[in-house]
Amino acid sequence: MAAKTAAASLHVTQIKSSISHIARNRATLKALGLHGIGSSVEVPANDATRGMVRQVRFLVTVEESAGAAAGNEEKK
Repeated sequence: MAAKTAAASLHVTQIKSSISHIARNRATLKALGLHGIGSSVEVPANDATRGMVRQVRFLVTVEESAGAAAGNEEKK
């Protein structure tokens, strides 16, 4: 079960502008790797990144997805 959790990832997409939001929220978006409306990133689904996403949940959309590592394990 631990391997399955480690392979999970989150697909995060910025849907709203960070203009007029506090600097902490802008910094969180930057730390996630988001650069503007419409930009997307794949981040690991761990407690740290889930907390970051929760902090800016009103600016982003999140989809859970199995990581590429899970696909490689099935081929073995």
